[in-house]
Amino acid sequence: MSTEIIVWVLTALALVVILLTRVRLGKDETEGPMKVNKPALNVHTAAGLLAFIGWCAFVFSPEDSRLHEDTVGIAALALWWCAAIAGLVLLLRWLPSHGRHATNVEEDTWSEGPGLSILAQGGLAIGVLVFTYAFATGVV
Repeated sequence: MSTEIIVWVLTALALVVILLTRVRLGKDETEGPMKVNKPALNVHTAAGLLAFIGWCAFVFSPEDSRLHEDTVGIAALALWWCAAIAGLVLLLRWLPSHGRHATNVEEDTWSEGPGLSILAQGGLAIGVLVFTYAFATGVV
């Protein structure tokens, strides 16, 4: 499979991660150690959507187009990195807390717990690394 096709597939998966993270954590109104970091979630969503739009404009535009200039690709990559870092910040809520008044973390299932979030945000970070590699080597 060519690197270009891998980039296309990872672009679609990255959009799914951005949207599902918003849907899954956007309605979470818990308090205490499991509270969602709303600024990080907002950065993750906004940067992710803007990155997707910019990246698609860069990747799918013809090579002689103004949208296929390096500045568009670099801006989209910067936004992807912001979204990936914000996603990793969202995972910090699952770190165990130690102390006298610390509460136990819920069990991990696919609908509750860190399993799906780790898979999604880790996959997004790896995808952004692939995007960066593809851009640096001139594949896209």
